[in-house]
Amino acid sequence: QVQLVESGGGLVQSGGSLRLSCAASGIFFSTYTVGWYRQAPGNQREMVAQVTSGGATNYADSLKGRFTISRDNAEDTVYLQMNNLKPEDPAVYYCNADRILAPRGTYWGRGTQVTVSS
Repeated sequence: QVQLVESGGGLVQSGGSLRLSCAASGIFFSTYTVGWYRQAPGNQREMVAQVTSGGATNYADSLKGRFTISRDNAEDTVYLQMNNLKPEDPAVYYCNADRILAPRGTYWGRGTQVTVSS
């Protein structure tokens, strides 16, 4: 079965850093675009960052420069390095894997909570 398992969330001081991990299983990981999304209470889920199978990256404009996405295909894992965390960053962060060519599929992890303290 396909599994995406996020980890690395928790409490961090404002201005601090945190690194999230997403470990995938059950898919040919290197052929998928993978990304991070987040959802705060009362808000819509929004895209944070993506990295394609070819290594191209895409970031939300407001987050570019603070967050960095990377992938380790040998470990079937994608990371999100979050620096200079701000009060608007707390949310549940979700991992996503997407493939548009056969075999097609879109998968989501269960999320990991990020909390920022002053």
